[in-house]
Amino acid sequence: MDTDRRAVAELMASVAAAVSRRAPTVSENVYEVTRREIPELGDDQTVLTLFASSIDSNITTCLQIMRHQIDLAGVHAPTAALEEARRRAQRGTPLTALLRAYRLGHTVFLDWVFRELARQSHDDARMLTAVTMDVSTIVAGYVDLTSEEIVATYARERENWLRNRSAAQAARIRDLLSGQLINVSATEATLGYRLRQHHLGVVCWTGAETVSAENIDRLERAISHIAAQTAAGADPVFLPRDESSAWAWLPLGIRDRFDAAAASTADLDGDLHVAFGDVVKGVAGFRLTHQQALAAQAVALAGGSPPRVVTYAEVAPVAMMLGSGELLRPWVLSTLGRLATDDEQHARLRETLLAFLDTGGSYKATAERLTLHKNSVQYRIRRAEESLGHPVGDSRHDVELALQAGRWLGSSVLRPPAAANGATPRGVSR
Repeated sequence: MDTDRRAVAELMASVAAAVSRRAPTVSENVYEVTRREIPELGDDQTVLTLFASSIDSNITTCLQIMRHQIDLAGVHAPTAALEEARRRAQRGTPLTALLRAYRLGHTVFLDWVFRELARQSHDDARMLTAVTMDVSTIVAGYVDLTSEEIVATYARERENWLRNRSAAQAARIRDLLSGQLINVSATEATLGYRLRQHHLGVVCWTGAETVSAENIDRLERAISHIAAQTAAGADPVFLPRDESSAWAWLPLGIRDRFDAAAASTADLDGDLHVAFGDVVKGVAGFRLTHQQALAAQAVALAGGSPPRVVTYAEVAPVAMMLGSGELLRPWVLSTLGRLATDDEQHARLRETLLAFLDTGGSYKATAERLTLHKNSVQYRIRRAEESLGHPVGDSRHDVELALQAGRWLGSSVLRPPAAANGATPRGVSR
């Protein structure tokens, strides 16, 4: 096609620059579409954060190639994309799902580029065609190159991961968690663990930014330390999930109680976190306590600053509410009114009111729990009721649940101070 190549390059650079200015929106669109269309990508927040970073990096790199005419021969997959491939290999995400995400992301990204191209081409059909062909060639070439690196990284990591763990044990645990019928005796023999007893599910993870194979040893030592204090003497089941987290089950034998306080004082490394399920018995209990520990971890992570130790018993109502995130925040804001303001003053009022409700409305017990004077408690409760807009006795159960959500989930369900001064929070009507 007899087209001015310089003009083609300039128009493509202009289009790339315009799309770059909206790159965060484009990345969010790609993320939302791929999550919706490919459920196999799962809902593990750690991996999804890497997935979002991978999308950002790929889009930024592609736009830079288009903008500056960078030779594809020198381009490599972004670090975040390779690390995501490693984590997904460790967790068993199908490679087909990962590659489909790239193909789908490719389509969504091109849609943004072509819409901007149509806006800038001014009905010049020849120029529009030439730039479209160049853009398609660049993006397809980029996806081909990076996909090859992704596949190679995934394959290497999958092989190493399978070789370095007990595949038989992991398979037995997967069968147990899936709920399918199992041979209990054979499973017990493989795991070296009795299923016909009381169990305590545990999720242990590290908050360290540096991912290292040494973390697995640290996680296993932490679980062994907790088991030595709380279990019945037998070895726990320990299953690494990746290099930063692990699942475990503590054998409690005939004991149907668990001392969370003892676990809280366990000598854990500073960046390790632990979530516990309830004590439950039998094969079904093995599954249930694990699901509860995962739910407790989800609450801890959702708050942004996870506590060292969290138990399902502490957060059960919040864990169940967390499954309806789009409904939860508006409900908390509506229930608590100005008391949902995310600042120190209202945080003190929420803490005091929650303790007051937990002690059955006793000013004296609340004062003792919070080490305050009784008059200070009474003052804070009055202030809290003013922020609520009604006496605490009205809708008491709703208020208590909303306070628990605010305690564990923090700013993700609370109102920014600026919004409390007049702005209406997104998704909430006055």
